[in-house]
Amino acid sequence: MMKTLAFSSASTRVAIIAAGILVAANPAKAETQGTLGATSQGSIDIQASVPSRARITKLVDVSFLNQDPTSPATSSQSVCVWSNTSTGAYSITATGSGTGNAFTLSDGSDEVAYSVQWNQAAGQSSGSTLATGAASATLTSAATHQTCTTGPAFSASLIVGIDTTELSSMNAGSVYSGSLTLLVTPQ
Repeated sequence: MMKTLAFSSASTRVAIIAAGILVAANPAKAETQGTLGATSQGSIDIQASVPSRARITKLVDVSFLNQDPTSPATSSQSVCVWSNTSTGAYSITATGSGTGNAFTLSDGSDEVAYSVQWNQAAGQSSGSTLATGAASATLTSAATHQTCTTGPAFSASLIVGIDTTELSSMNAGSVYSGSLTLLVTPQ
C-alpha cells in the first residue's frame, strides 16, 4: 500500500526535500542488524590506526677522563632507534646543555666544545655531523622492535668527539660536564 503525502505549503516541501538531501549525503553504514528469529546475526566493520611513534634506547654515558690533550677524544656507541612508520624513517635532532643549546662542556668557569655525529647504521665510528637544534636529513632504521630486543640488537651509531684544540684549553684536574639530548622524530 502506497501513501501519498500532501503538502500544505511550499516551505514544508523545501524542508522535506532538504532533509532528504542530508540523509542522502551521509555515507552508508556498514553494520547490519539482526532480525527477530530463533537466531539473529548482525555484523560490524572495525577500523584501527595508530599515530607515528619513535623510540631511542641503549644510550650510554660518555666519559673522557684523563684524556691525553694531544690526541683527539672520540667515543662511538651503537644505539637502538625505532620508528613505526612503514619505512622506519626518522630524523634526529641533537641539543647540548651549553648556552643556546651549544655542544659544550663546562667546569663552572670555562667551556669546551664537542662534536656530535650520527650514522643510521650500527657499529660505525663516523657519520654525518649534527648541528645543535637542527633536524637531520630523513634516515631509515633497521630496527624491528622498539628496544631492539628482537631483530637487530642496534640500529644506529652516535659519535661524540673533542678535538685537540679544545682538550688543550682545558684546566688540568677540572672535570668538565654537560648533557646531550637526542630527539627522534618519525618521518
